[in-house]
Amino acid sequence: MSDKAPIGVFDSGVGGLSVWKEIAILLPKESIIYYADSVHCPYGNKTQQEIINLSEKIVNFFIKNKVKLIVVACNTATAAAIAYLRKKYSISFVGMEPAVKPAALQTKTGVVGILATEGTFKGTLFNDTKLRYAKGVEVLEQDGKGFVELVESGNVTNDKSISIVKASLEPLLEKGIDQLVLGCTHYPFLKEDIKIVAGKHSLEIIDPAPAVAKQVQRILKQENKLNLEKEVHYTFYSSTKQMNVLKQMVKKLLKSNNFTFEYKVL
Repeated sequence: MSDKAPIGVFDSGVGGLSVWKEIAILLPKESIIYYADSVHCPYGNKTQQEIINLSEKIVNFFIKNKVKLIVVACNTATAAAIAYLRKKYSISFVGMEPAVKPAALQTKTGVVGILATEGTFKGTLFNDTKLRYAKGVEVLEQDGKGFVELVESGNVTNDKSISIVKASLEPLLEKGIDQLVLGCTHYPFLKEDIKIVAGKHSLEIIDPAPAVAKQVQRILKQENKLNLEKEVHYTFYSSTKQMNVLKQMVKKLLKSNNFTFEYKVL
């Protein structure tokens, strides 16, 4: 049996496209609706209740559009809202798991860095994961100040973005990290800037997006909801009319023309 219903993916802005890309690569037969809530970006400085309210509105929109699974492609929204969403709705959710475990297992210096937002660091999920898997490892937490705004403006890999990345990353490098966890879906779009700032430092950059895509695949298999036909359609919604960055990023990420896609402003 084939389930043609789309997967719903949302983020506070365009950052969740880093997750969308991995799902599209792993599951090329699946249609996806992507929702960029850029008008309310960033989520990192909002209260838990504000994030729950915003997430609930998006979930209701997805359910109206008959999605079969929802990916919360935002670390802050996962930390603040996913437990509430799972209790309220019967549909399956996949959230962003903090990649502390692989960093703790792979470190040779015993020091790992986590770049994330304040909201993620305050979340129960992050702190439980750190307690469970990072015993005996020094975990350094750093807010990527200005990172989300850089990505939302499309202003990456230039003097300004490198300077902003340097301000947050250098203190971690000085303390000897050899593993860097990207704890916000916007941050993978600054990977080149991170590599430039890291220079000759031996640094493994960990992006949790591929693991999220695998979890989506596992759940769809378990629920017998994989699409077995190739009629792929991608739709990109934004809560703002300023969609130039979204369109530019999608164009860069798409490697094939074997699908149809469209952009819509809500």
